Amino acid sequence: MCGIFGVFGYKEAASITYLGLYALQHRGEESAGIVAYDGKRIRRHLGMGLVSDVFDESLIRSLHGDIAVGHVRYSTSGSSTSDNIQPFLVKYKGTYIAIAHNGNLTNIAQLRGAMEEEGAIFQTTTDSEIIAHLLAHSDGDDYKANVLKSLSQLEGSYALVLMVNDMIIGARDPGGFRPLCIGKLDGAYVLASETCALDLIRAEYIRDVKPGEVVFIDKTGLKSTILPEKRRHSFCIFEYIYFARPDSDIFGKNVYLTRKRLGRQLAIEAPVDCDMVMPVPDSGNYAALGFAEKSRIPLEIGMIRNHYIGRTFIQPSQKIRDFKVRVKLNPIKNVLKGKRVVIIEDSIVRGTTSRGRVKTLREAGAKEVHMRVSCPPLIFPCFYGIDFPTKKELIASNHSVKWIRDFIGLDSLEYLSLKGMLKAMFLPEKEFCTACFSGQYPTKLPKKFSKNMLG
Repeated sequence: MCGIFGVFGYKEAASITYLGLYALQHRGEESAGIVAYDGKRIRRHLGMGLVSDVFDESLIRSLHGDIAVGHVRYSTSGSSTSDNIQPFLVKYKGTYIAIAHNGNLTNIAQLRGAMEEEGAIFQTTTDSEIIAHLLAHSDGDDYKANVLKSLSQLEGSYALVLMVNDMIIGARDPGGFRPLCIGKLDGAYVLASETCALDLIRAEYIRDVKPGEVVFIDKTGLKSTILPEKRRHSFCIFEYIYFARPDSDIFGKNVYLTRKRLGRQLAIEAPVDCDMVMPVPDSGNYAALGFAEKSRIPLEIGMIRNHYIGRTFIQPSQKIRDFKVRVKLNPIKNVLKGKRVVIIEDSIVRGTTSRGRVKTLREAGAKEVHMRVSCPPLIFPCFYGIDFPTKKELIASNHSVKWIRDFIGLDSLEYLSLKGMLKAMFLPEKEFCTACFSGQYPTKLPKKFSKNMLG
């Protein structure tokens, strides 16, 4: 899960890209980068940390050009180091190639091994660098044909924004795992992971890049090609549950409204006799609204979030996650004291975050603490871009609901059913990848992943 952004034909492309990345900050907090091109010279600035830490006004002004590509990173493939910051930039035979990638390639080991046998030297541990090597090793000078040939060799999930000299390219894998949309701003084209980035810069949303579509944007306009591989849609349902911003429309539907529907369905399936419904800020807020409306139990804000602390799930180490859990949320004791509380969570991954929160609620005086989760138990690892690549990362893959309830310290715990989750979606259930819940992976996986699936 990363955030990607691209602009073609805007005088101050880097400044617009900066704002776009700011809107997409929730998709990755480890690093940020922008590459800009003015037709003569390419300029790049990268750094570890948040967008506001990496860039300042003088840096943005120094990135001249009307073409730019940006990226915020949350690592699922490759370590969290400065070497792996994107956009990845190479120069080959006079051609600049900049790549911003969101997703996870499942055949990276085969591709990388074959290229190293042919003498390729890799500078990073990311799967995104593979794409640059494929493009560099393509025959001929037809960039469009080279891009299509390179993408046809990739397996897994990808949403891409590429700069090839004075052309911007956007692409989604044939299953469409990751979102990518197209907008226009004063005649310029914009590509972004989510529509909230378009809203911030006041760009008009045009449409989504279709699954398997490659769009080429240059001075002649936008041209589209569909990759020959046909595959059923595999939209990542976890985008709706946790990752995307509630003010975004992804896969053509609104995130906020979808999360409310999840909460309403949860109230139908797992009612509870309580004094108050309490969301876990911020991703649990909207399911909690739906749960409270349907159950007719008052919604109360029992914890206040410190907004200067990032998203705990996407931190690179457990030690950092544990620290941020303690300082991220502070209870309101006068609201909680003596109350029977039902917490609405979007998901439980490792369980450590929820355990710490429940302990805090007990210490604040809550009489009972129940939990309802707006998705089914996460049982199987994800190989398409969410950071639980082995069963060891997932508490529900190794323990029963009763065990998890006792580990977290709850009076009761219930999850939304798989059927109920899919019923709450605005799209048909066949459109989604639900492998992390069901174990039914939409693509063929290399044998090496079987060990991860077993834990």
